[in-house]
Amino acid sequence: MTERTTSLEQGLTAAEVQARIDAGQQNEPLPPLTRSTKQIFRDNLLTLFNLINVILGGLVFFTGSYKNLLFLGVIVMNTAIGIFQELRSKRQVDKLAILSAAKSQLLRDGQVTAHDQADIVQDEVIQVTRGDQLPVDGLVRETTGLEVDESQITGEADPVIKGVGDAIVSGSVILGGHGLIQATAVGHGSFIKQLARSAKSNRRTTSQLLTIINRIIKILTITIIPLGAALFISTLLRGESQTRAILGTVAAMVGMIPEGLVLLTSVALAAGAFTLGRHQVLVRELPAIEALARVDVLCLDKTGTITSGQLKFDHVEPWATASADKVTATLAQVVTAINDDNETAQALRTALGPTKVTATKVLPFSSARKWSGASFDGQSVVIGAPEFIYQTVPADLKQRIQQLAQQGFRVLVMARVSQLTTPKPTDPTTLGLILITDELRPHVKNTFGYFANQDVALKVISGDNPVTVASIADRAGIAGAQQLIDMSTVGTSPDYDQLVADYTVFGRVTPQQKAGLINAYQTAGHTVAMTGDGVNDLLAMRQSDCSIAMATGSEATKSLADFVLLESNFDAMIQVLNEGRRVINNIERVAALYLIKTMYSVALTLIFVFMSHSYPFEPIQLTPISSLMVGIPTFFLALQPDYTRITGRFMKQVMEIAVPAAICVVGYILVIDMLGTEFQLDFTVTSTLNVLMTGIISLNALLIAARPLNRFKIGLVAAMASLFVVCFLFAGKIFSLVNLLDWHLAMIYLPLMLSAYPVFIGLQNGLGKRVLSKIRWK
Repeated sequence: MTERTTSLEQGLTAAEVQARIDAGQQNEPLPPLTRSTKQIFRDNLLTLFNLINVILGGLVFFTGSYKNLLFLGVIVMNTAIGIFQELRSKRQVDKLAILSAAKSQLLRDGQVTAHDQADIVQDEVIQVTRGDQLPVDGLVRETTGLEVDESQITGEADPVIKGVGDAIVSGSVILGGHGLIQATAVGHGSFIKQLARSAKSNRRTTSQLLTIINRIIKILTITIIPLGAALFISTLLRGESQTRAILGTVAAMVGMIPEGLVLLTSVALAAGAFTLGRHQVLVRELPAIEALARVDVLCLDKTGTITSGQLKFDHVEPWATASADKVTATLAQVVTAINDDNETAQALRTALGPTKVTATKVLPFSSARKWSGASFDGQSVVIGAPEFIYQTVPADLKQRIQQLAQQGFRVLVMARVSQLTTPKPTDPTTLGLILITDELRPHVKNTFGYFANQDVALKVISGDNPVTVASIADRAGIAGAQQLIDMSTVGTSPDYDQLVADYTVFGRVTPQQKAGLINAYQTAGHTVAMTGDGVNDLLAMRQSDCSIAMATGSEATKSLADFVLLESNFDAMIQVLNEGRRVINNIERVAALYLIKTMYSVALTLIFVFMSHSYPFEPIQLTPISSLMVGIPTFFLALQPDYTRITGRFMKQVMEIAVPAAICVVGYILVIDMLGTEFQLDFTVTSTLNVLMTGIISLNALLIAARPLNRFKIGLVAAMASLFVVCFLFAGKIFSLVNLLDWHLAMIYLPLMLSAYPVFIGLQNGLGKRVLSKIRWK
C-alpha cells in the first residue's frame, strides 16, 4: 500500500503523473476482445489439417503428377477467406470496443477529467460512483457511504460497506454511493489481469455447434493417419505402383478432412459479428451469437429496456396532515443531502433544484436495500420502495400506491425515521408519495411483437412496483402482463420453479431473486437471455445463457455483457436474434454436405484396404465435387436468411442427409467397381464414373439441404450442376476424366444416373427415419 497521501483537492500534478509513467507505475490496458493479427494468421495457417495437407501435397509433388496438387489451391483459398473475414470482423469489433471502453474519472491538477483505464498511475485519485467498476487496487479516501460488490473476489454476493481508510480491490463494482479512491496498486501489481469480464464467476459453456464440430475433428485426427497408412501399405502389397499408392492414399485422406466445415463455422460467426457491428452492436464473444440464437426466454429489466430510462418527476402527494410545500421542501433537502446519481435521483434533482443542507449521515441508494436516506437538521428521512421501508406497509398507504401504480406511475415513499438502520429503517412515518413517470422506448411494441412471433417468451423482472411494471408491460404489448407478483412477499426461500411457471411480470425483485428466477427458467429447459443496464442486473446477467447491456448502462454491466447495444436502441435486438439464427441455422443445414465426403471417404478407405483394386479416386478428381457440390454453394447458402427458431438440428441433419448420401456413394462405387471388372474397364474409366455418380448424389443432397427452395437456390443448384457438366465436357483432361460421349459407356452410366435419385430418397426416408425414431433429439 502506498505511503504517499495525495491531495484530495488537487490530485496528482502533470509532473507527478509523468514521473510515475517514466518509473513504469502505470496501469495496463484491458486485454483486447479479439485475437491479434499475428494470432489470426498463426491460428488459421498452423492447423493440424493444414499440416496434413502440406505433407500430402509433398507426396503428390514427389510423384510428378502436379495437377493433383490442385487440392492445395482450394485449401489456400479457404484459409485466405477465413483470415480475411476474421480480420474484417476484428477491425469492426476493435473499433466498437474503443467506443464503448469504460472511462475513469481522475482528479488531476484540481480538475476531474475522463481518462482511459490505461492512463491511471500509482497514487492516482479516482472519483467513483454507482455502477463503476474499479480498474485498480485502491484505498477509500473520501466517501458518502460506498456499497461494493466484491463477489468476483470473495465469492459472496452480499454488498460490503466501505469507509474511509478501507482497502478496495480491482474488479469491485460500486453498488451505491460515491467517493474518492486512491490507487495503491496498478498494472501487474493489481488484479488487472483478471479485470476483463471480472464480474463473471464462471465462463459460459462452449458453443454447442463448435463442441460437436471439434469432437468430429478430434475423432478424425485420430483416424486419418492410421487409415491412410493402412491404405498405402495395402496398395503396395497388391503390387500397385508407388505413384498409384500415393495418389490413392492422398485422395482418401483429403476426402476425410472436412476442412471447409471448420472454416465455414468460424467465418460465419466472424461475419455475424461484423454484420452486428454495422448495426452498432458490440459482440464480446463469438459463441454468444449462437447462444442468443437458441434463446427462447428473454428476461427484461423495465428501466432502460422497455422504457427509455428517462424518468420524469411528476409531483409529490402529501400524506396525512403534511402540507405539500413542506413535503416538497423536505424532498429537495434529502435529495441534495444524499447526492445520488441514479436515474431517479437525477429526475428529482432536475425538477427540484439544489438546496442548502448539511447532512450528518448519508446512506446512498442500494439495489439490495432499495432505499436511500440522510440525517440533517435533527431528522432522518428516507426515500424508496415502501415494501423495503416498512415492516408491514399500512393498508391505506398500500391501497393508494396500488391505485397510482395502476395509472402507470412509479411510486416512491418519503418517510421520516428515527434511525437509518439496515436492512430497514426504524419507525418510519410517511410524509408523502413521490410520483415518477417512465416513457416507453420508441417502437418497443413492434419489437416485442416480433419476438413473440418468433416463439421467444418475454418476461419482465424489475425492482419496481409490480402493478406499475405490469401496466408498462401491458402498454408495451407483452403477453401475460397481468400475471404479476410482488417478490417482496414471497419470503426468503421461494419456490422459483412454480413462480416462473405462473407469472410473467415480477416486481420488487432483489438482485439475488433475479438470478434465482433466471436459474429456474434454465432448470425448466429454457435458454435464457437477460437484458439490463444497472448494477442490480449483474447477478441475473451472470446467471443467464446470454446477456445484453445498453450503452447507457453502468460500466460494470457493460463489462459483463456478451452484447452491448452501443446506441441503447433495443430495436437492434431483432437484428441480433436474426443474425444469430441465420448463422446457426445455415451452418447446421450445410454441415451435412461437408460430412458426406468425410463419411464415404472413411468407409471407402476401410473397404479398399482389403480390396484388390486401387482406391477409386485421384486427388484431382475430388476437386469438382468438393468445390461445386460443397464449397461454393455452402458459402452462398450460409448467407441466406433463415430466422426460424433453433432446434439443435446438427446431428439430425447429418442423419437425414449425410448418412444416406454416403451410403449411396459407397454403394454405387462398389457397383461400378464390379462393372469395371465385368467389362474390363480401366481405372480412368471407372474413376470417371465414380466422380459422375458421387457428384450426382452430392447434387441431390445439396438440393435437399437447400430447402425450402426459392428462385435463388434453384438457380444456385442449377449453376453448380451446369458447371459439373462443363468439367466433363471441356475440362476432362485437367481433372483426369474420360469423355463420356460414348454410347458404350452411356449404356452403363445412364441407368445408374436415373436410379440415383429414387435410391437416395428411398434410403433417406427408410433408413433415416428408422434411425431418427430411435433417438431423442433435444
